[in-house]
Amino acid sequence: MRIDLHTHSSVSDGTETPAELLATARAAGLDVVALTDHDTTAGWSVAEAARPAGLTVVPGMELSCRWFPDDQPPISVHLLAYLFDPLHPGFAAERARLRDERLERGERIVRALADAGYGITWDRIVERSEGGVVGRPHIARALVEAGAADSVDHAFATLLHHRSPYYVTKADTDVREGIALVRAAGGVPVFAHGLATKRGRVVGDEAVAAMVESGLLGLEVDHPDHSEDERRHLRSLADDLGMIVTGSSDYHGTNKTTPIAACTTAPDQFQAILAAGTGSAPFRD
Repeated sequence: MRIDLHTHSSVSDGTETPAELLATARAAGLDVVALTDHDTTAGWSVAEAARPAGLTVVPGMELSCRWFPDDQPPISVHLLAYLFDPLHPGFAAERARLRDERLERGERIVRALADAGYGITWDRIVERSEGGVVGRPHIARALVEAGAADSVDHAFATLLHHRSPYYVTKADTDVREGIALVRAAGGVPVFAHGLATKRGRVVGDEAVAAMVESGLLGLEVDHPDHSEDERRHLRSLADDLGMIVTGSSDYHGTNKTTPIAACTTAPDQFQAILAAGTGSAPFRD
């Protein structure tokens, strides 16, 4: 079996609709794909209806979180959540808060860029999101359309990075609270790209162990942004802590150059996720 447990559609910051994403997954020879849009389950029903025969779709989400060290600024971390109950009241309320936070943050970034003379508008960006969760990639594409950046990557490198004067932080969920919410909703929490140092600051092993104490069940080890040394370290850590190990592409369509199925999950690890998830079921034949 070929299994990719981290992909994004146009419901968040990918470029393919859920139906197009599933067609891409099937064409790439995947047997299982997880839909993990940022902070939303809005693509689940479309994915269930559009699922090609023979493809198993795991309903999931990528939750925006923070780790709060005792003596340092907070560190951005992402939590993959699989097979949770989307109607769980506490988790649904937190997802709604995060979506509102993303919208407010996006509007503030766009307003600052527009005031600085970049020819983009918030209304146009919201229109292009087609009702999905607006994120920086939507702003990046608008900057490319306006001729202010050569590509999405160029927009991030010049105007949307963390040290840019136009960057705005958002109030993400404390990761231990996020883990608790996922577990309460019957879901399986997996720490996404946890040692991707190329993205910026990362948490240490003690933080991961603390997350496990809070209910974290897995580590995304094989990820395009992890070096071979980082993958070896995470695999050893997962073994020490008795965690599920996953591999995924973090596919975003043309917003990133990484192809779907660039990294995959072993079937026995997928079975462990299925055994642990009680809030919802995969879409399959």
